[in-house]
Amino acid sequence: MIEILENLDLLSRPNLDLASAEVNGIALGAPAVTVPRQRIVGGLSSVIARYRGGTDIANEYYAADGRSLTLDEVVEDVVRSDGFLYGADKINYKVCAGAVVGFAISGPYLSHFAHLASYEEFLTVFGQPDRIHENEAYGDVLSYETYYWGARKHVSWDAWEDRVSFINLGDFEGNSCP
Repeated sequence: MIEILENLDLLSRPNLDLASAEVNGIALGAPAVTVPRQRIVGGLSSVIARYRGGTDIANEYYAADGRSLTLDEVVEDVVRSDGFLYGADKINYKVCAGAVVGFAISGPYLSHFAHLASYEEFLTVFGQPDRIHENEAYGDVLSYETYYWGARKHVSWDAWEDRVSFINLGDFEGNSCP
């Protein structure tokens, strides 16, 4: 297996073979229980009816009956069913039926692409995507959402800050041809 975080240039390949790659030691299809608990700082699961959290605010989870849920309870529900596990290192895991089916990468890992100063440079390095969606507000382009179906990858180029803002890999909406 090739560790993507040790070979970040792999993320720019338009036809990355996800079957032979892993992120943070976890391969697609791996049981979600194999994601080390010490990496997990949050989660999203169907057991959560209400959530409170944010910058400098500790995450709080509540069930439909108003009962407070612990992070461990949320994680246990995710690894048995569906949801997301959020990592302290800005690596998040999408889980379906108890298996890891996708990764979302943001934060410091993407500084590897900080040398890209424009969307045109981004396209030169990453290649022409199979689908592009321009995310606009009030006539201004906020981001270019690029999809590479051969790699089952979505890369977001922040048009305001001229940078790669996140990359997701695997079974996310839009990552495969229609």
